[in-house]
Amino acid sequence: VQLQASGGGLVQAGGSLRLSCVTSRNILNFNGAGWYRQAPGKQRELVATITVGGTTNYEDSVNGRFTIDRDYALNTMYLQMNSLKPEDTAVYYCNIVPPGDYWGQGTLVTVSS
Repeated sequence: VQLQASGGGLVQAGGSLRLSCVTSRNILNFNGAGWYRQAPGKQRELVATITVGGTTNYEDSVNGRFTIDRDYALNTMYLQMNSLKPEDTAVYYCNIVPPGDYWGQGTLVTVSS
């Protein structure tokens, strides 16, 4: 099973980005999934999750600014990121929850001040 994140880029503080995660199979129908991020010099952290039933949960620092969603028909998960801050700078990954072994390359989000 593979999940590939895309949509990152360079954005100014206060801006927005929308990340996409395409899955190789319809795993979103059977597994909770989430967005993880790893900032330079820091451990990877889980920032947003969505269950099969659609229940979402967010890490405190992104709550109210990020929104996780998914499209079952397209086997795709999204992360809408608003009011971005420099501390959101990281490589963002998507994976199931708990995570599988495959992480992919992730997508780099850089927020300038």
